[in-house]
Amino acid sequence: MRWDETYTDPSSDRRKLLAQQMLFRPGTAVDFMRALPKAGAPGSVWNYSTGETYVLGAVVEAATKKPLSTYLAEKIWKPAGMKRDASWWTESTGGMTLAGGGLAATLRDYGRFGLVAASGGMVAGRRIVPDDWFSQAGAPHQIGGKQVDYGYMWWIPDQSDPINKDAFCAIGIFGQYIYVNPREHLVVVALSARSKPTSEARLQLNDFAFFAAVARALHD
Repeated sequence: MRWDETYTDPSSDRRKLLAQQMLFRPGTAVDFMRALPKAGAPGSVWNYSTGETYVLGAVVEAATKKPLSTYLAEKIWKPAGMKRDASWWTESTGGMTLAGGGLAATLRDYGRFGLVAASGGMVAGRRIVPDDWFSQAGAPHQIGGKQVDYGYMWWIPDQSDPINKDAFCAIGIFGQYIYVNPREHLVVVALSARSKPTSEARLQLNDFAFFAAVARALHD
């Protein structure tokens, strides 16, 4: 769908959807997304969209017939041995889980989640995804004839740096990270609280450089 993710622009689609979220009424997120025009055929346009993440969450809830938070708890949170309960925004009491944000957990449990990804999806001694799923999910993709440093819901750090080969990241808009580097057997969690939401490339490059430096320091 056509989408403007600019966090600091009150007229952007992301801010308009946030305003709908704050109404705390069921169905608002999907209704908002349904009304948007298409940007192009699936797979033809790179367009980062929190709204489409909400749609993905709605699809999972419809397929599993349970809240996304319950599905996460059953498949990963409890079997992986997380030490604390987490919380996740819903659009209303008993409403759809807002898959594009609002998941709150402790730093160590975010780290344990990263370890699940670093192991290729092993939870309690059992692989919960196909063997090659994370190698695809954590890799750049060709979209509209261009390489995009984004996989299946994971960002890809600079692959020209050999220490980052096959690494991937979850990134929050205030500088939160789960950096996963399976080759280095490394997970780094950063719970920054920057004053404004940003996707400024310079900040991310500095953050990625820090994670790469951590990986190299572990070789010393």
